[in-house]
Order: sequence, then C-alpha cells, then structure tokens
Amino acid sequence: MARSKKTSPAEDLLLLVALLPWWAGVGLAVLSYAVLHALSAPGAAPVAPPGQIGQFAVQMLGRQLAYYGQFILPVLCLAGAAVSALRRRQRRALVATVTQNPAASMLDSLSWREFEQLVGEGFRLQGYQVMESGGNGPDGGVDLVLSKGGERFLVQCKQWKAYKVGVEVVRELYGVMTARGAAGGFVVTSGQFTEPAREFAKGRNLTLVDGTLLIRLLGPVRTVQRKTTAPPAPDAPAGVPACPACGKSMVRRIAKRGGQAGAAFWGCGGYPGCKGTRAVG
Repeated sequence: MARSKKTSPAEDLLLLVALLPWWAGVGLAVLSYAVLHALSAPGAAPVAPPGQIGQFAVQMLGRQLAYYGQFILPVLCLAGAAVSALRRRQRRALVATVTQNPAASMLDSLSWREFEQLVGEGFRLQGYQVMESGGNGPDGGVDLVLSKGGERFLVQCKQWKAYKVGVEVVRELYGVMTARGAAGGFVVTSGQFTEPAREFAKGRNLTLVDGTLLIRLLGPVRTVQRKTTAPPAPDAPAGVPACPACGKSMVRRIAKRGGQAGAAFWGCGGYPGCKGTRAVG
C-alpha cells in the first residue's frame, strides 16, 4: 500500500529513526552528539597553509556543520525515538482491542495503517524483527520486512474487504522475493484469497494469511489476556458481562458496519474511553 509525499531531509531522518526500536533512537542520539561534539571541539587557531586555502575552507565549514549538527541531529533522533515509542504503544492497544473481539468485522473496521500495524505486531509476537517500509517505491508494494534466524522475509498487506486477493498479487511478491534474495514471503489480507492464488503459493516459500489466520498470530496475546482479565464489576446486573479490558459493566450494542453489520455484541460501558468488546452468546 504505497503512501508517499515529499518530505525534507530532517523529516526523512526522523521517520527513519522512528522505524527502529525506541532505545535504538536514544542510542543514536547519544552517539551522534558524542561524535559531532568531538569534531566541533575548538583547538588551536588554525592557519591556512600557502596554496591550500580551499582545503582549509572545507575543514572550517565541516567544523561549523559539526557544531550545529551536535544539537540538531540528537534532537531529531530523540524525536524519532519518541515516535517509535508512541507507535509501539498504539500497536499494543490495537492488538488488545482486536483480540478482545476476534471477529472479521473488527478487521474490516481498521484503517489501512492500523491494519499494517496489526500485521507487524502479529509477526513480532512470532519472534520476527519487523521493519515497516510502507510499500513505498518500486519494491512490489512490500509493506514489512521481517528478519529471523539470519533470514529475511517480505510481507505485503492487502486490506480488501469486498474482494478476494488474486494470483497477480501473489505472483508479484514472489518476483520481488526472488529479485531481493528473500527466504520467504507473506501476503496478508483481512479478506480471502482466490483459488488460483492459493494454487500458485503451493510448493513455494509463500504463505497466504487471511483474516482467520491473522487472528491466530495474535494467539499469545489472547492467552495472556485470559490470565489477566479483570473480575466482573461488583455492581454489574445479572447476565451483563464485565469488560475484559477495564472491568466495567458492558452494554449490548448493534454493529453498524463491516461484515457483522446488524449483529449484536457487548461494548464497554466506558466507551469511548475504553473500547473493550465481547461477543454475544
């Protein structure tokens, strides 16, 4: 899912650092300050050697850039680390919301960005290191790059609510995998795959992940939640469940959109502060 726009070099650096774990951004901030501070440290007053005025000017310019860079670059790295930490928190909250109501309609209600974040977090739970690429550039629409055991895997996300993912998408990713020397690949959709797409993937290092299998990737989270589910609220009326996220009494609601439109479900009484849900029945 390509999403591109013109950005400044500072924005590009911030976004690049934001793709790393937050602690890596903090480390880069400290490292960049130490290096640039050393390069900008004042020494004895330099004298331009005869015939080397140009080289002298370049050295002075480099020192000036290092002086200002020792303040600017660490700030950008710290800002990127903050964005990374915020995204991590958002992904965890998103996973918690989806696992509380693992229905297809929940996946359909996500934005394209939320869907990619959810997919990335699902692979993290399986032990992969995840790099988000956003599907930008001539890379065949690769949205995530995974690393595990020294091998690299490519992921393409397709949040298609009304259509099945066809063989063209699967064939395209396989070509990119071959060109980039990836060990394997995944095509992930909130919907389903056509039969030709499934046939093409057979016998190849390609895995097709539909909405049902994606929910299974989040299984470790559901296991933890079952152990830490809040007890029912003491004042909850008989037959009314407690919210699995905060413990408040829930309210019976009707889904207004998605594949489960018109179906009943339990929603947290503290909505929109809490978005916990339960299936009815």
